[in-house]
Amino acid sequence: MTDPAMTLAFVCLLLAPLAGAGLALINCGLVRSRNAAHFMLAALCAMAIAAGMYFVCGFRFSGSAGGPAYDLFVAGKPWSWIGAGPLFLRGVALNGSPASMTLLLEMLSVTLAVVIPLGAGAERWRLGACCASSAVLAGWTWPLFAHWVWGGGWLAQLGANYGLGRGFVDVGGAGVIQVVGGLTALSVAWILGPRRGRYALHGMPTAIPGHSAVFVLFGCSLAWVGWIGLNSAGALLLGGMDPGGVVLVAVNTTLAACAGALAAVAITRLRFGKPDASLSANGWVGGLVASSAGCVYLTPLAAAVTGLIAGALVIFAVELLELRFSVDDPGGTVSVHAVGGIWGLLAVGMFGHLPPGPGDAHQWLAQVVGIATLIGFVLPLTYGLNFLLNRVVPFRVAVEGERQGMDLFELGAGAYPDFVTHRDEFGQR
Repeated sequence: MTDPAMTLAFVCLLLAPLAGAGLALINCGLVRSRNAAHFMLAALCAMAIAAGMYFVCGFRFSGSAGGPAYDLFVAGKPWSWIGAGPLFLRGVALNGSPASMTLLLEMLSVTLAVVIPLGAGAERWRLGACCASSAVLAGWTWPLFAHWVWGGGWLAQLGANYGLGRGFVDVGGAGVIQVVGGLTALSVAWILGPRRGRYALHGMPTAIPGHSAVFVLFGCSLAWVGWIGLNSAGALLLGGMDPGGVVLVAVNTTLAACAGALAAVAITRLRFGKPDASLSANGWVGGLVASSAGCVYLTPLAAAVTGLIAGALVIFAVELLELRFSVDDPGGTVSVHAVGGIWGLLAVGMFGHLPPGPGDAHQWLAQVVGIATLIGFVLPLTYGLNFLLNRVVPFRVAVEGERQGMDLFELGAGAYPDFVTHRDEFGQR
């Protein structure tokens, strides 16, 4: 590996798994102690299954830019719809070339994407069902959209085919990783329904606090480091960035996270009289998510503004989903990853300074087309697949398992055996 850019990309990719570890730790802290070990094991299993599914068939469907793919011709123009690579990575040269480094980026990205829905299904999602859903997401839904964006698919071709800027731009995975994972989380939360005791008879949500704010806030630090690595690798491999641009990416990622956290702290302080630790952590991660799409195309000021708005959006989205739509999302994952990611994609069209491409200046329209595809196609697809999967592998744990705690019910041992891990302080329906 003699290319300095590829060497740097490899080093950055070594940091990327910390993003998944950070998210897992954040969501573990946000659940009750009697479910902590179950959640961490579910995250580990989901990541393992995702890597395995990418090896078996995910790479075949996602492919790489310029690689083999199946095209449709619309008005005489080729639209690449799905990759046609080999199964089991047969014949793929894993030699440090840009193509092989992109393959590694995609494998690590899909392991991050499958962790996201776990936060929405926490405390009631059976381990076997988590694994089955992760396999479907990693084996089909994620590779399909990844091909459209990162594999030279039709969204990436919007610039060449229709003059929409450089096509749909998402170098760090705000859409490919975060929104796809966030919309899957929304689907899972809908299918599972709220936790027992979450909503009183009059429909108002009852607070169910997590067991460790320390885990939550430490997870933010891990996610920050992982995000810098992930965004930098994406900018090098997919954004054509020179190695020196890593500094800009790291600065933008940091500013967006800090601005998102400060926005959440300020809003919760003004609204509730005291800052809320878990919502502030969600604001931090929301800023990271929003930074991903255009991390190399934003100025530091634009990145800070993007993160600030993301932090505010996350707070109001959490409240809207809980109060108006009765979506029980213990980790706030739908608000953080779906809402934050959509805003980050829009921010590219609003604030991004992209190099000249095959299209004209309508970059914002390409971003809107990509967002519409996520909401109008990926959301129904992932909901439908999980709805059918729930008929084969029931998602929700038995009532006794939810009352007793997932650790004891499914694993036979608690995360904290030397301590009293819970009381029945919450009313049960």
